[in-house]
This record gives sequence, structure tokens and C-alpha cells, in this order.
Amino acid sequence: MNPPATPARDRIPTRVPPFTDLMVQGCTSDAGKSTLVAALCRILHREGVRVAPFKPQNMALNSAVTVDGGEIGRAQALQAQAAGVAPHSDFNPVLLKPSSDRRAQVIVHGRALTDLDARDYHAYKPRALGAVLESWRRLQAQYQTLVVEGAGSPAEINLRDRDIANMGFAEVVDCPVILIADIDRGGVFAHLVGTLELLSESERARVVGFVINRFRGDIGLLQSGLDWLEQRTGKPVLAVLPYLMDLYLDAEDALPRAPTTGSGKRRLRVAVPALPRISNHTDFDPLRFHPDVDFRFVGPQEPLPDSEAGGACDLIILPGSKSVQADLAWLRERGWEAAIARHLRYGGRLIGICGGLQMLGTQLDDPFGLEGAPDSVAGLGWLDLRTTLAPEKTLRRVRGRLALAGNPALSGYEIHHGATSGTALARPAVWLECDAPDADESTVDAAAKNAAPVSRPDGAISADGRILGTYCHGLFDEAEALAALLEWAGAAPTTTRFDAAARREQDLDRLAQAVDAAFVWPKLTAALADFTAARERRNEKQ
Repeated sequence: MNPPATPARDRIPTRVPPFTDLMVQGCTSDAGKSTLVAALCRILHREGVRVAPFKPQNMALNSAVTVDGGEIGRAQALQAQAAGVAPHSDFNPVLLKPSSDRRAQVIVHGRALTDLDARDYHAYKPRALGAVLESWRRLQAQYQTLVVEGAGSPAEINLRDRDIANMGFAEVVDCPVILIADIDRGGVFAHLVGTLELLSESERARVVGFVINRFRGDIGLLQSGLDWLEQRTGKPVLAVLPYLMDLYLDAEDALPRAPTTGSGKRRLRVAVPALPRISNHTDFDPLRFHPDVDFRFVGPQEPLPDSEAGGACDLIILPGSKSVQADLAWLRERGWEAAIARHLRYGGRLIGICGGLQMLGTQLDDPFGLEGAPDSVAGLGWLDLRTTLAPEKTLRRVRGRLALAGNPALSGYEIHHGATSGTALARPAVWLECDAPDADESTVDAAAKNAAPVSRPDGAISADGRILGTYCHGLFDEAEALAALLEWAGAAPTTTRFDAAARREQDLDRLAQAVDAAFVWPKLTAALADFTAARERRNEKQ
């Protein structure tokens, strides 16, 4: 008897060539590096290959907590999911989190070490490279294949010296490179040829081919350009990837484009200020993609909620921030404090997450000068809380329950400096199943504690029940918690169930299927064989 046929989406693309390492570099930021690495990780994982993602150096304000208690870029956590492995700090050994236009927090092997300006970090790069190579060697010993993501563009001439993010890293470990460009931006052939021309001879030699991303239309009209590109450069075009709408994939850093989903009925209106140092805005992806939610980030030149031009909304959410005091000043300068007061006066709901929770309190103290000069500023005063920033960063993955009707389960993570205290904590927003509590449970009223008897309280709900604050990122990720929060915010009870985890898995498979179908695998096989032969010849000469 013949075995049952394997569904098409689960078939193993055995034509994919085996390789131990492959790096994806882009002609520009947001060219598609992160998504291509995620797709390759998922394709290889489905073949049974032990594969892991790697990004030597990342600059991003979206981060994730790892199984070893560290912090990495959010995109690398997504790529780890695509590879079927838990996120680890070795997947992104150097993470830079900008705190201003000139300074960034330097995180090495998952731990915040220091804050440096651009010049000082340039001098620090040789030490950072040592940490990168330490992680690389550990991963080589554990995995069959490593798929590497570059950062920005390898043709940024001013950053070539001591580069550890693109060709500088590729040259040290001697790995092949795919160059990807976004045709949706325009000028794709100039991007690819120009980037190649600005590389050194040895760097050009390690480029094994091109990928063109986000193509829509008749590919036959593109063919003459592809032929010219191959003849002009001597490099194969490995794939022309289609434009895939509304992929539910965690963004590296830039605020994402609005999805096109939506139901025909009246949707809950949610607004989030696009803070200059907004962090972990992937918290809001379940809201952006929910068919019953009209979600928007409100930029500096856009009308505020509850203004005549902005219109009323149901829920305002203050997001996480890398520079809470500076972003709070930005909110005040642009009239958000008055807009929030109007919003609450007319029955709207308000949530603060992480830095947003700190803003909702009465006072923010920075005695160590973590966000600039040592200072203390007044918060918005909607919750009786006081936050004192401290050098040690809290990093942990958490599970628990919301202190709302039904006590729905939630899961997420904490990334923040300092501690928050005050009488508002007697009405916690969340109960966490976490290690040793860092709050005095004796201050929590009995009714709140009995509502969800788990280990540690977090955040606060106002006495009138219209304001909620928490340190938990991922607040909306669990379907039941999302539904409860939407109903709390004013949405009508609905049978619509949005499962963020299931949607992310579905779209990783959709992405992998599209990349698998678009790749000309024999071209990659031949290109990698040529590169491997050249690498062996180089090694013999040494």
C-alpha cells in the first residue's frame, strides 16, 4: 500500500542545496533581509536540518527576552521561531538600542554593558567582534546550518572600517553572501549594481547571487532586465520574490505599514502615539491585524485622538520607550496630555505598557542619569505610582493572568530599568507566574488577590477601572487576553477569535512556500559549489 500523500505545504524541497553558512545582505535597510532569513530558516527546518539564525550586530528598539535570560533583536526571535528553536542570546550577540540620535545602549551576549556614542562604539568594535565570533563558534558546534542577516547596507562607505555587521564579518568567517534589493522602492538594478561596484574585489567574489524582493506584475516584462543584470555582473539572479500582502511578521524596528484587514462592522478605534524612541511596538501587531480593530500609530504631524480632526477613539495606549522622560516631554509638547484628559473625560480607556506605565504615574526619578543628566520629572498622574530608574535591567519571560473578567491567561516578557511603587499597585492589572516576587504582596487588597491567585502582582488598574498599566510586553498576544482587553475597552462581545501565535506560524509557512517556489535552486547550488571550491583553494594556500 502506498503511503498517504504529503500535503503540498509540508513537502520537503529536497532540491535545496546543503550549506553550512549563508549570509543575506541588503542594498538598503528594509530590503527584506529579515524575512528572507526567516524563510530560509523555515524551509531548512522543514527539511529536518538543525538550523539557527544569526545577526552579528543589530540596531533596534524592538527586542525579545531569550531562554538564557538575555535580550536580542525581535527579528532574530522570529527567525528562531521559523527555525523551530528557542531564542538565544548567541543569535544576536551585539544589540544596540538607541537612546538618542548619537548614543545607544550596548548589549553584548544579551546583557546591557554600557551606553556609548557613535565614536566610542567605533573604537569598541574590535572587542565587539570578539564577542560575535565567540557566539559564532558556539553555534557552529550546535547547528548544521547558520543563516546570517546583515545590517543596513554593505556599501555604506563611512562604516566600512572595523565593520562587524556586513562584509567585515563575512570576510572574517569566510561565508558566502546573497545580496537582496527591494524592487518596490524603484531603482532595483542601480541598487544591486551600485552596491556591488562599491565592494572590494574579495567582497564581490563572495556574493553568490541576487534576490529581488517585493515584485508584483508580469515577470516577463522584467526578464530582459534580469538577463542584463546577470551579463553585467556575472552573478546569477537566484529569485524574484513576490509582494506578499499583510504578512504577520515581527518588524525589525521601523513602524510597520498598515495591514489591509478589516470587517465591515463598526470597529474599535485604538490610537498609539508614535514616540521618537518607541520600543517593542510589535506589542500592537495583534491589534493592527485584528479584523474588528481600527488601529493607528499617531505621528507628530497627525491630528490627536479626540481632537476635531482626529476624531474620538475608544482606547489610547502609551507604548514602551527607550527614553521615557524625553518621550513624555515630547507627548506634552504635542498636546497629548490634554488629549488623554479629554479622552478619559468622555469615557475612553487608557493602557500604559512598560515605559507607558511609568508615564502614567506621578513621578519619574532618574538618580543615576540613565536617560541623560540625573533628574526627576512629574508623570501624567493618572495612577498613584512612582518609578525610580536603576542600572540593573529586568529581563524575564513571564506567564500569568489578567485581573479582568474571566482572568484570561497571558504570556509575554519584561524589559525595563528600575522599580515602581505606590498605592495603585494594590489593584494589580496582572498576576504573574514568575520567580521570586519583587513587590510587597501585603499591600494588595484581598479582593484583587482572590481574583487570580498566582504568584506575583504586576501593574495597576485605576479605581474606576478605566486605566490599566503593566510592565508586560505581549499583552495582546494570547487570544483570550486580547478578547478580554477589547471588551474591556468597549468592543461588543464577539465570536471573532484572533490568535496571534497561529497567525504568525501561518504566515511563516506562507512566506517559506513563496520563497521556495520563487528560488531557482539549481543556480544557488552551482554558485555555492563554486564558492566552496574557491574557499578550499584559499585555505590550501594559507
